[in-house]
Amino acid sequence: MPELLHIDPESAALLVMDYQVDALTKFMTAAQSAEAIACVPDLIATARDAGMMVIHVVVAFRPGHPEVSPRNQAFSALKANGLVIVGSEGAAIHPAAAPREGEPIVVKHRISPFVGTDLETLLRANDIDTLVLAGVHTSGVVLSTVRHAGDLDYRLVVVRDCCADPDAALHAMLLNSVIARQAAVVTTAELAGALPGRSAT
Repeated sequence: MPELLHIDPESAALLVMDYQVDALTKFMTAAQSAEAIACVPDLIATARDAGMMVIHVVVAFRPGHPEVSPRNQAFSALKANGLVIVGSEGAAIHPAAAPREGEPIVVKHRISPFVGTDLETLLRANDIDTLVLAGVHTSGVVLSTVRHAGDLDYRLVVVRDCCADPDAALHAMLLNSVIARQAAVVTTAELAGALPGRSAT
């Protein structure tokens, strides 16, 4: 299992993924959402303070969801319920994870943020070789990103306390047994300790 020793913030990017109103409120309990929302401001602040690139990833569709194939079971449910439409309240990034001016926002139409987006162009243009991942849900965007980015040879770090999933048992199993095979799975404090001039508490 990968270990976290040191992160060079100049070659790393934090991906804050699907921290959107609908993802946090429509599929998880209030307690689950509150826990995820509580941790992310510290994580983003840690990355910004270290000079790490911060990229926000969102899923959003045009009105009528023309990007959704009827063969796509997961997103067909979103279409049927009129969720995450561009410009809607539900598609908005939660205020706790709000981007700063100049921080890229990658809009995706599939679970993986690499499919049909310019994410890899952004990463290559900025000489990024390490991805720090936080997102909801663990069984969705986090798992898909780990698998896809792993195949692209990125070094991966997953921030345990800033990932969440409606299924607590599945969340724990994925982080401890599946994702941990490809990524260093750490807390926000441990991430801070791996950055220059910082120490874990």
